[in-house]
Amino acid sequence: MVESSFCLRIPRTRPERALEKIRNSAFYQRLRCLKENILMHTQPRGRENLRRLSSLRDAHRGQRCFVIGNGPSLRNTDLSKLKQEFTFGLNRIYLLFPELGFRTTFLVAINRLVLEQVGNELLSFPGSLFLPWSARTHIAAAPSANLHFVQTGCRRPSFNGDSRRPIWSGTTVTYVALQLAYHMGFEQVILVGVDHSFSTQGPPHKEVTSEGEDPNHFDPNYFGKGFRWQLPDLATSELAYKLARDAYGTTGRQVLDATVGGQLQVFPKVDYSSLF
Repeated sequence: MVESSFCLRIPRTRPERALEKIRNSAFYQRLRCLKENILMHTQPRGRENLRRLSSLRDAHRGQRCFVIGNGPSLRNTDLSKLKQEFTFGLNRIYLLFPELGFRTTFLVAINRLVLEQVGNELLSFPGSLFLPWSARTHIAAAPSANLHFVQTGCRRPSFNGDSRRPIWSGTTVTYVALQLAYHMGFEQVILVGVDHSFSTQGPPHKEVTSEGEDPNHFDPNYFGKGFRWQLPDLATSELAYKLARDAYGTTGRQVLDATVGGQLQVFPKVDYSSLF
């Protein structure tokens, strides 16, 4: 009797790829979000953070603020007019502070690569700083008086006007700032420097390393040579902006776009100089 030499070969997925697939699944993300939310409400640091976020709830009811993006159009915008305004700065906007002669009221950063590479620079910001709750274990020595955490790990598209609960990042820190502004009660939010265009092309979310000066932001050193960053997902960002537009509009609030030459077409446009 001759035994058959045939055997069924089942392709095996590399363990790393299999683990990555699991971590990227919607179910895993929901579990992770739930876990982090529980920790936020049970850990002493989390409860204190919720108290600070609660103190900001509607603290600026009826006022206006500006969300300052980091596009090249900032070089064509007279930012000195914002010195007495409430302002949200994003990521590395602090590179512009010495030239401006003032700092933004708030600073928001949520991207992992930004936090990994310039986290210490962010922590030196003296105003109200907003970082992802997931970064808390890496900044244990940071002063807590002005530091706030928001939970941004949830991936289901939504607008959350209460930043004590998990929020969707919309693939852009600008969207997180819009949700924070809503949480604080701002009635009118004005975007500047949100160019919504990148000369660097490629698949959304792909991690790349800059090979020279940065053409996509107000400073060539923003993501300068050797800086690791992720290519933008403008389509998903537009979806997020539409959710913000509708949420603000439903409650009689408004988001305006005063970006000089910006490509975003979601919010009503307004001439920057007419605002002062």
